[in-house]
Amino acid sequence: MNKEYILAIDQSTSGTKALIFDRCGNIVARCSAQHQQLYPEPGWVEHDPLEIYNNVKQTALKVLQQAGIQPAELAALTITNQRETAVMWDRTTGLPVYPAIVWQCQRTADQCNSYKIAGLEDEVRSKTGLMLDPYFSATKWGWILNNVAGAKEKLDEGKLMAGTIDSWLIWKLTSGKVHATDYTNASRTSLFNIHTLCWDEVLCNQFGVPSELLPNVKYSDDEYGYTEDTSLFGDIRVPITGIIGDSQAALYGNQCFQPGMAKATYGTGTSLLMNVGERPNAPGNGLVTAVAWGIGGTVTYAMEAVVRTSGDSLKWVRDNLGLFSTFAEMEQLLVQAPTNEGVYLVPAFVGLGAPYWDAYARASIIGMNRGTGKAHIIRAALESIAYQVSDAVQLIEKETGIILKELRADGGASDNQTLMQFQADMLNCPVLKSEVSELSAMGAYYLGGLAVGFWSSTDEIRSLSKEYKRYVPQMAMEDCNRFREGWLRAVSSVLTTKLSQ
Repeated sequence: MNKEYILAIDQSTSGTKALIFDRCGNIVARCSAQHQQLYPEPGWVEHDPLEIYNNVKQTALKVLQQAGIQPAELAALTITNQRETAVMWDRTTGLPVYPAIVWQCQRTADQCNSYKIAGLEDEVRSKTGLMLDPYFSATKWGWILNNVAGAKEKLDEGKLMAGTIDSWLIWKLTSGKVHATDYTNASRTSLFNIHTLCWDEVLCNQFGVPSELLPNVKYSDDEYGYTEDTSLFGDIRVPITGIIGDSQAALYGNQCFQPGMAKATYGTGTSLLMNVGERPNAPGNGLVTAVAWGIGGTVTYAMEAVVRTSGDSLKWVRDNLGLFSTFAEMEQLLVQAPTNEGVYLVPAFVGLGAPYWDAYARASIIGMNRGTGKAHIIRAALESIAYQVSDAVQLIEKETGIILKELRADGGASDNQTLMQFQADMLNCPVLKSEVSELSAMGAYYLGGLAVGFWSSTDEIRSLSKEYKRYVPQMAMEDCNRFREGWLRAVSSVLTTKLSQ
C-alpha cells in the first residue's frame, strides 16, 4: 500500500489537533479536542498528561476516519507541541506523578529569584541562551521532586522520567520503548547547553534535576521509533519523526529558512522568532536564544521574544467578564469603538514576558471614564496583543541589528483582520498572514516529509508555498506614536521594576 500521507499531531496549550497532509502539502482532514485548564492556586497552571495523551489518540483515530484512509497509508506521524510544559512520570506504571506544570505557571518565581541572588543567571544565560524565569522547565521539575509526596523515593528507586510534552507523547506512543526529545524542546528547559548540544551536568546539579531522568536529544528529522500502542493503530507500526516545539515549527512552516526572517505565532501567548543562522547570538535584555531546528546534522538558531498572554486575554474578556459570546459578536462590537479612546488593558495575568520579564506584574485596565463601554475594553484586549508584539520586535531589532522587513503571522488570533491591520500599523511594516492557519503542524509535516523522502531539500518545500494575505501600514505615524506612548504608560503602572524603555 502506498504511503502518501502524514499524520501531524499539534498538541498546544489549549488542546490537541490532528491533521492529515498529503504529499502536495494539502490538509486532507483535521479534528481537535480541548483539554482542561487547571488553576489550583493563583498563578498556578496545570494540565492532565493522561487527558492530553487520550486526546492525541482520539483525534488521530477520528482524523483518519474523516480522511477515509488506513493507518498503513501513513508515511509518518509527526509531533509539534507546547514547549516548556514539564511532565514527570513513573516508568513502571506509565502514570504521571503530578499534573503537567504548564509554561505559564508562576509557582517557581521565588525559586528563580533565589537562584538569581545566588548568581546563577549568568551561567544559565551563557550556556542555555535563556534567562532564569519560571517560564522554563527546570524549576518545574525541581518543584515536583521537592514537593510531591513519594517523588524522591521514586527517584532513588530509579523509577522517574522527566520530559516536555513531546517526550511524554513519544514515550506513550512507543509503549515506553523510547524516551527522547528534539533539540528545540531541549533548548527550552534551562538544562541544555546550546553550544555543546548536550544536557549540562553542572546545571542539572544546580537545579536538582538528575540528567538520567531526561530524554535523549535528537535532530527534528530523526526517526524516534514507531507507534507501539495497539489501542491506536493496532498492529500497524507508523514511524515517528518530525518532532519540534510549536513556535519553532511555525517558523519552519512559515518557510523562514534564511537568517533575518521572522514570524509571530498568536496563540495563548505569542512567540516571536527570528532566524539568526548557524551560530547562536548572545542573549540579553529579555531576549532568549533557542535552537530553531536541527535537520540533517545541522542546527539552526533563532532569537526569541516571548509574550506570556495574548490570545488568552480575549478568552478572559469573553469567559471571565462575559463581554461577548462569539468572535463574530466581538467583531461587531469593535465597530462601536473604532479607537480605544485612551483605554488600555495590560494582560499581566501571569506576569510579563519580553522585554519586561516581570514575573510579579499583574493585569490592569486603565484609562476608563464614564463613557467607557464593553467595546472599548474588548478593543483594549485585542490591541494589547499588537503592542506586546511590537515591543518584542523593537527589542530583537536593537539586539541583532536586523531591521524587520515583514512579519509572518500564524496562530488563532491572526485570523482577526482588525488585529493584523493594527499590528502592521504599530510595526510600520507589512504583516503577512498565511491562508493556512495550522503553521506549527505544517512545520512538523515539512520536517516529517524530509525525513521519509517526500522531498530532498527546502527548495522543494518552497514549491509548496501557500498564499498569504498581506496587511500594510495605513495609520498616520503621529497616531501610532500617540497610541504607543499610552501603552508604555499603562505598562509602567503595573511593573514592579522600573520601566527601562
